[in-house]
Amino acid sequence: MFTMKNERPVANDVGHTKPFRRMLAPALVACAVGGFAAGLAWATPGLGITTTIISGPTLLDAIHVKSKSDINEVDLKTKGLSDVYVVRNVIVPGGHTGWHSHPGPSIVSVVSGVATEYRSDDPNPEVYAAGDAFVDEGGDHAHIIVNEGDHDLVLVAVQILPMGAPRRIDVPAP
Repeated sequence: MFTMKNERPVANDVGHTKPFRRMLAPALVACAVGGFAAGLAWATPGLGITTTIISGPTLLDAIHVKSKSDINEVDLKTKGLSDVYVVRNVIVPGGHTGWHSHPGPSIVSVVSGVATEYRSDDPNPEVYAAGDAFVDEGGDHAHIIVNEGDHDLVLVAVQILPMGAPRRIDVPAP
């Protein structure tokens, strides 16, 4: 039997030997490719959704804005640099955004249709009609927005995200 220096022989199924390193490299590549493919299989991309980034990423420095009137009060504060996006989503009847999360908050306006939002941290969905707005605070929870109606759902969102962070993170269904 002949072996190369620093390589251990390994028997294959026909009784011959192969250097250990020559067998290890393809096995590692197969594991890496398989792991990547498994990750894709668990992701939940949207269905019947068209996303248009109207603006962004636009750089926003730290801000602290206060506004007060007789009927409302707003206090908006950021630290560090942020990327701001304005995004338009159109979801056909029966379509959805796919399960995802965001690394920062989104203020979402329902332009037309009815949005049903399911969250990973709440078993009860929220329903928003045209003219409503809601906030997704971002962070650890995931959500999916579904068009369970008969007409296109149109959403416009303003997102404030950490500079350089992904705008959307696909996640497995909970």
